[in-house]
Formats: sequence, C-alpha cells, structure tokens
Amino acid sequence: MAELIAYFSRRHENYVNGVIRDLKIGNTEIAASIIQQLTGADRFQIEPLQEYSKDYNECIAQAQADQRRNARPKLKQYPESLQEYNVIYLGYPNYWSTMPMAVFTFLEHFDFTGKTIRPFCTHEGSGLGTSEEDIRRICSGAKVEKGLAIRGSSVSNSETLIRKWLTNSGVNL
Repeated sequence: MAELIAYFSRRHENYVNGVIRDLKIGNTEIAASIIQQLTGADRFQIEPLQEYSKDYNECIAQAQADQRRNARPKLKQYPESLQEYNVIYLGYPNYWSTMPMAVFTFLEHFDFTGKTIRPFCTHEGSGLGTSEEDIRRICSGAKVEKGLAIRGSSVSNSETLIRKWLTNSGVNL
C-alpha cells in the first residue's frame, strides 16, 4: 500500500510573523515537500476551482465568507481514487481554527474508512484548532492520528520537527 500527501496551500500575500509577505511557495506546500522527501509519498494539491484573491485582506474576506456559509467550493480536480493509499498526510493552513473549506470538499468526496489520516497544518500562532475533531467527524471510518502544527514563519527550518512527528507516528525513516 502507498501513502499520499494531500494538501491545500496558498502562495501570494500571507501573514508571516506579524507582517504581510508575498510568498512564491505556500507554507503548507513547503511542509508537504519535506514530508515527501522523508517518506517518498505521492503528492496531490487540493486547489479550489475559484482561487482566493492574491491580496491577503481580500483572501481573508473570501475565506471567512466561505466558512460562515459552510461552503464546499468546487475543486479543480481530484485524485482518480484513494484505494491504493492506506495513509493520507493531510495538510492545510489553519483558517479560523480549522481547515480551509476546500479541504472539507476534498474529505467529503472520498470514503476514508480503514485509512489512516495524519493531519499537519501551518499557522501563525493558532495551532491545529479544531481541525483534528473536524476530520474525525467527516472521516468517521478513518483512524485520525495526532496532528502536527508548524509555525508558517519557520516552516523552511521544520525538517527536524517533521522527522520527529513522523517517527512518533511509527514511520521508519
């Protein structure tokens, strides 16, 4: 059985260490790349059909509106199947204590019964929020392991942290 890293990441303007910075690669994508290097897992980026604005403040307004109305934005694509994967590393930035709504869309599209989900998120101080509980609720047949919260501003230096999380999850590196 194989492993998959499914992640939502946002480049462009982001909040980092108290200031707005333009990121060429999103923080969660950097973390997903590190996990892929360490595990050899396949990788899939969760992308909404209608992308959020590149402008940070507009993006926040759009994402908050999606969350308030419990939206399920359409995605550009899905993996053909998750059948071959027994472990899913699920990555996302923390948006108001949980996952971006596009991640909810992705999770509700598939049956995760019998699969192991290892959540990881990037944040600037809010950790995993309620995302682990939300994943357990949506993916009731899955084993949801303890997630990893990575500060976005230090994601480029997080290999040691990620390695420790993987090892504690029983991954042989």
